[in-house]
Amino acid sequence: MVPMPEQSPLYATHDVTNQPPPLAPYDASADVALLEGLRREGAGWAEEDVRALGLRAGGAEAQEWGELANRHEPELRTHDRYGNRVDEVDFHPSWHHLMRTAVAEGLAGTPWADDRPGAHVARTAGGLVWGHTEAGHGCPTSMTYAAVPALRAQPDLAKVYEPLLTSRDYDPGLRVPTEKRGLLAGMGMTEKQGGSDVRTNTTVATPTDEPGVYTLRGHKWFTSAPMCDVFLVLAQAPGGLSCFLVPRVLPDGSRNTFRIQRLKDKLGNRSNASSEPEFDRTVAWLVGPEGRGVKTIIEMVNCTRLDCVMSSATLMRKTLVEAGHHARHRSAFGARLFDQPLMRNVLADLALESEAATTLTLRLAGAADRAVRGDEEERAFRRIATAVGKYWVTKRGPAFTAEALECLGGNGYVEDSGMPRHYREAPLLSIWEGSGNVNALDVLRALGREPGSAESLFGELALARGADARLDATVTSLKRELAAADQLSARRVVERMALALQASLLVRHAPPEVADAFCATRLGGDWGHAFGTLPPGTDLDTILDRALPA
Repeated sequence: MVPMPEQSPLYATHDVTNQPPPLAPYDASADVALLEGLRREGAGWAEEDVRALGLRAGGAEAQEWGELANRHEPELRTHDRYGNRVDEVDFHPSWHHLMRTAVAEGLAGTPWADDRPGAHVARTAGGLVWGHTEAGHGCPTSMTYAAVPALRAQPDLAKVYEPLLTSRDYDPGLRVPTEKRGLLAGMGMTEKQGGSDVRTNTTVATPTDEPGVYTLRGHKWFTSAPMCDVFLVLAQAPGGLSCFLVPRVLPDGSRNTFRIQRLKDKLGNRSNASSEPEFDRTVAWLVGPEGRGVKTIIEMVNCTRLDCVMSSATLMRKTLVEAGHHARHRSAFGARLFDQPLMRNVLADLALESEAATTLTLRLAGAADRAVRGDEEERAFRRIATAVGKYWVTKRGPAFTAEALECLGGNGYVEDSGMPRHYREAPLLSIWEGSGNVNALDVLRALGREPGSAESLFGELALARGADARLDATVTSLKRELAAADQLSARRVVERMALALQASLLVRHAPPEVADAFCATRLGGDWGHAFGTLPPGTDLDTILDRALPA
């Protein structure tokens, strides 16, 4: 027998070197742009809580919850062991850990019960850090948050359900809603034949002898989070398309008819169940007047669109942090990746995009908060700027996450790195709550029907007038373009609106080096067609030190 060398472990062929250590634990709130925006938009009082949540989000335990919730996907159970129809969805314990934390931290409906100015901003900042765990469980918390203002169109229902929707108690399981400590809400709008064109819905609502109570018959094509307690659903009543509240369990304890035909086999967002339910004599309560369903539920859409922007900004920040961590600990061709000029260009370019997305997200949250408190100018700004931000920030997400993944090379292409999960998640935010075309057309609709929207947008842009010639020139040309905007040019015009808005925020609130680089590239055209093409002379050090402190 040939003896093994004493210095080598049994069967070892090599030592593991030049691989980064695990990122966790890290501080997901260590983001200067986020914390500055939190204070600027009126929620500085929440900074301590946001920082604590950031440490928890970046901890090894919470990061593992996110991984396990996606590895062990939800399972549909249509019947119990005795053959009774139950239509329940079973989740891995990690999903419940994530949900329990999110609800307890006020990331669902809680801000609607908080009178403090900035409550909605604090929730958005919390989402920007807790989203570093995983994105799927953000769907039910987002819909619960968004359901409250829509439900207020029917005060008698809001009186019963709002205290439970704004609770910080996560109480899973299908039971009589009023007997639970807290509720989650979902929504069912789209159908096979129409998608975003909800006015073509075929689900029929038939009035009963009891005022305000109807029965539904029909289907929904894409209803996420079917384990929620109540749903806001669109259906055709005698007076036209209307909004209804559909509980999974009726007041007498019986199951409402909510037959889940299947769960969607999705590209990403796999920790979250999305379903195709059928209604058959399903009991529902009218929310708002008959025939005003879209108007009633539009407030819910505005809220969830803000969360799409927030989630895209979160994915950008999370993948930037992953890319920066890898580059700091990986060497090639005799130097750390982080010290090599071309990699620094890529990371700095990503950092600019991430800061612009985060800053715009918090500005939109501030507008939402002030609109809720009666500020009509902010309401008009929110109306158009949220649709603009939803279009652009979510469009940038897939390209951004792909570039961040590439910073890890082959290591980023394997599931163990977590980057493929983020990459698969990114396109969802552009599709959910209206694809790019739907949002671009919505901006044109706002410009045509609500003249105050354009006025509010240009009022915001005027706050940065004279600070950067490239921004001034963009705003001037944008006014001409809006006057001639039509469906064919909608995407181009909305993109320029978004870039002007982001640039104006950075010019006013970011360091000059950051604002100058953004304006030079995104507005001035001194840029390539891919990330990592910042022009010579860009202050990469300042940008990276701000975005990725040592």
